[in-house]
Amino acid sequence: MADNPQKPARERPLSPHLSIYRWQVTMLGSITHRATGIALSVGALVLAWWLVAISNGPVGYDGFMRYAASPIGIIVMFGFTWSLAFHLLNGVRHLAWDMGYGFEKHTASRTGALVFAASLVIAVGAFLFAWTGHAGYLA
Repeated sequence: MADNPQKPARERPLSPHLSIYRWQVTMLGSITHRATGIALSVGALVLAWWLVAISNGPVGYDGFMRYAASPIGIIVMFGFTWSLAFHLLNGVRHLAWDMGYGFEKHTASRTGALVFAASLVIAVGAFLFAWTGHAGYLA
């Protein structure tokens, strides 16, 4: 009966997609949390490269530092620092959700915006702290 040529086939309904939904802080936070998790995995490889370079002595470390001190290397390191701060803060937010707190729409939106702002402040602060030599790297 499915091959009845007299009845036109009904079009199947489509699932909602990104063009249907209005972007919200909680939606962006969820996507960013996944992306920062991937970035942290890649950053762990860079961290392993750094440790191997240290173990190879001054020549190996100088080779690593040529890449790390380049403008692209600095951007990658800042991205790793921000990813770490965001993923940590958003993870704490998820723990609060697991305990049943923060599900109200306005609370979820505010904490989402707070995670974005605080992670940026932490990343910039950590970067400036190290960049200005107060972390002991330039002393």
